[in-house]
Amino acid sequence: MVLQSVRNKGFTLVEILVVVVIMAVVISLAVLSIGVTGRDAQLDEETRRIEGLMGLLHERALLEGRDFGMRIEPTAYEFVVYQASKDRWVTMDQDREFRHRELPKGLSFQLELDSQVVVLKPIDRNLAGDTPPPGPQVAIAASGEGTPFRLTLQRDQTNAKASVDGDSLGKISHESSDKTQKQLEKHS
Repeated sequence: MVLQSVRNKGFTLVEILVVVVIMAVVISLAVLSIGVTGRDAQLDEETRRIEGLMGLLHERALLEGRDFGMRIEPTAYEFVVYQASKDRWVTMDQDREFRHRELPKGLSFQLELDSQVVVLKPIDRNLAGDTPPPGPQVAIAASGEGTPFRLTLQRDQTNAKASVDGDSLGKISHESSDKTQKQLEKHS
């Protein structure tokens, strides 16, 4: 008589647990990559950068007794300083952190001054030597006062927005993209 080993044709508990863990990891990576939280990391990073740089310029204006500004284009920005000897605003090329910056692809600016939307135009970098570029839209005076503004960054393909706000006393704050997204959903 030959004994035949009878084996059930099922999965062990360990095999099932391994599959469940693998599926959980894959699903969590997919959820994080799509951004289900409503946040847009690029928007938030750029608004925090602008908020920080504007705060630094405000402090510098008070310490150095100089006027600074921010020149804004549809997809770029740069910081400028007023040089009384030349009677014009000049870029701050010597300071790496205040250099001309392009926004990441797919992002653009909307600027509001006194609750009015300002039309932003690109600056022609090939101007003649004696033609000064335009002045900044947002200024920070040596006294610490500044132009009240709201600078909104928006993603072109979605409704994602984040903003940087400044008041006349130089206080700078930002609103992240997930807060803006929640407000949009609330009003819908």
